[in-house]
Amino acid sequence: MTRFIKVGGIGVITLVLGIAVFILWQILPLFRGARVEAGAERALEVADYRILGVDEYADLPLLVDAKGRLSVVDLAGDRGQIEIDPEFEDDANFTAFAYHPARQDLVCATDDGRFSIVKIEYESEFVDDVRVLNAAAEAGDFHEIGQKGSPIRRIAYGDADDVKLVAALQEVDGKMELHAAMLEQASSLFGGGEISVADSFNLTGKTAGNLTALLVDGGAASVLAASDAGEVFYFYYDEDEEDFELRQTFRPFEGAEGVKIASMDFLLGDVTIVFTGSGGENRLFSLFIPEGGDLRLWGRTKDFPDLPAGAACYSRSLRNKSFLIAAGKTVSLRHATTEKVRWQENLDFEPVLARLNSKYNRMVLLDGQGRLRVFSLDDPHPESSFKALFGKLWYEGSDRPTYAWQSTGGSDEFEPKLSMVPLIAGTLKGTFYAMLFAFPIALLAAIYTSQFAAPRFRTTIKPTMEIMASLPSVVLGFLAALWLAPLIEDRVPSILLMAVGLPLLSMAVGFGWARMPIRWRALIPAGSEFLCFIPILFVGMWACWEAGPALERALFTVDGTADFRLWWPDATGADFQQRNSLVVGFMMGFAVIPIIFTIAEDSLSSVPGALRGASLALGASRWQTAIRVIVPTASAGIFSAVMIGLGRAVGETMIVVMATGNTPIMEWNVFSGMRTLSANIAVELPEAPVHGTLYRTLFLGAMVLFLLTFAVNTVAEILRHRLREKYKTV
Repeated sequence: MTRFIKVGGIGVITLVLGIAVFILWQILPLFRGARVEAGAERALEVADYRILGVDEYADLPLLVDAKGRLSVVDLAGDRGQIEIDPEFEDDANFTAFAYHPARQDLVCATDDGRFSIVKIEYESEFVDDVRVLNAAAEAGDFHEIGQKGSPIRRIAYGDADDVKLVAALQEVDGKMELHAAMLEQASSLFGGGEISVADSFNLTGKTAGNLTALLVDGGAASVLAASDAGEVFYFYYDEDEEDFELRQTFRPFEGAEGVKIASMDFLLGDVTIVFTGSGGENRLFSLFIPEGGDLRLWGRTKDFPDLPAGAACYSRSLRNKSFLIAAGKTVSLRHATTEKVRWQENLDFEPVLARLNSKYNRMVLLDGQGRLRVFSLDDPHPESSFKALFGKLWYEGSDRPTYAWQSTGGSDEFEPKLSMVPLIAGTLKGTFYAMLFAFPIALLAAIYTSQFAAPRFRTTIKPTMEIMASLPSVVLGFLAALWLAPLIEDRVPSILLMAVGLPLLSMAVGFGWARMPIRWRALIPAGSEFLCFIPILFVGMWACWEAGPALERALFTVDGTADFRLWWPDATGADFQQRNSLVVGFMMGFAVIPIIFTIAEDSLSSVPGALRGASLALGASRWQTAIRVIVPTASAGIFSAVMIGLGRAVGETMIVVMATGNTPIMEWNVFSGMRTLSANIAVELPEAPVHGTLYRTLFLGAMVLFLLTFAVNTVAEILRHRLREKYKTV
């Protein structure tokens, strides 16, 4: 039997370690950087290429040269470089281009103040069971913008389907002018029709200096122009005034003397701009509402390590917040959310154009010698880093760095927030309120049952408490959500009165009972006194419950309305939610009480009777004996009971899922909810793609929970051993 127990113990330890190793194996890829490997190369026709685009798989890259000629390069086959004709309506001398990789739109501007929108389309066909990708381009009509006959040097385009916006920097008499045009598209049952200019705007008078860079957001609502003096002008379209207002002017490299803006590009979502300076500085600015303001403005949120010089080429990912940037021979892949360089290397050539494909697994670079180079990219978890998981990050839309958990959003432009800190805080919060409710009740009940209750009652009370422990947590969660939470919501003052009044009532009854004549107390058999107190307790509960509304009218009034739910946010600034920590504390405490009670009662009952008899023989009362002799002697067992109850509270899932709002917030407000590590795993795991970032992050949550309980149990065992040694009896 001894050998069998040893083998079983070793087996349990091995299984626990095996589980830990498996979880660790799942989370290690979260902390791995990107891997990039060189692939195919193609020599191109000699030309001054201005635009590089790619299809979804980067099998047929698109090239546009300075003369407006379009061609594609067959990287998956042997067709070489294929020219495609967009069939412009007439000959034109092109001076500027803009490419939108998500919509596959190309805007071509001319030297006489016109522009045309070219739609790029990819189609697949199978030849002898081999997939062949083809590309086609269709040019729209030419439209005028700004001063007729003046060349366009920069152009930008935003398309939100029902709203379209074009902005251009046009050279007029040797100076740059900023013009914008709102476009409208006729619609029919067969789709979109002809595009025409609906309204034009000259924004030059609202700017200063020589403008050099231009952006239009994808929502076709704003225009940003940068000057050679390092100043950015932010225009926003006011639908009421039907005009662009200059909402903000800012300097991205303010404080850096002599630094000019080398590049200015949007990140996925168009609410963050990636700036590089002439000295290689790399800063990110995002839109958010500053404290005390009411408009979204651009503010500096991130700083990346410097590049050797200003960026020569840039490409944003269409799948996440990563971006590819190059200066000289240095090529760097960076992730905006985590503020982390995923990969960086000095190559043996200088890229002049770069593009990431939409699947985020290929990088296509064009060097100055006309060679197209393809690199494979393996970066499955760019959103993950130690700082992203455990530190504060400045997320888009926020006015400061925060801890946040929000794994999914409404669009692909969403920025995942995967901080473990709110979940750890929620776990500790739920455990604290559950133990605050359960510990005193369970311990005092165990002391009374083992030391004061008559044996005939003890044989009934303890099995009843043990049966309570068998109640499924899903049933308790169901009761908490549908019965207890609505009940408590309207009667918080009554609950507060009970929390204060019932202990005071109990002490008052005990004080009075101790001072009653002995002949009266002798009428009640020892150990049955609680039978007299039960009716008083119920009367006290009823009185507190009925007196709650009166207390609410007296103390918790807002603007003449007696309502604690309104008073609490007004007085404290904290939220009041129906499903909150108070509900969780009550119901999860109800689940923990039987565990603590049973183990603590066993420990108290196991104290040798000789100690109890000796204490009573020396003149101590039963209460003095219980508190000063029995409890210290059984302290090791009581501590074990509390730790086991704590472990149950830490790992509780269904009660927390059903009885709280499951909001991952970081506040100790008793009237707000929380999200715990275990509840988060239960809620998120069904929607997590296998081996995806969320999937592995949930395993990280499991590891944190494992380490948390392991640390608590280890400390508890050490303290329990010391308490046992201190109070052991011979």
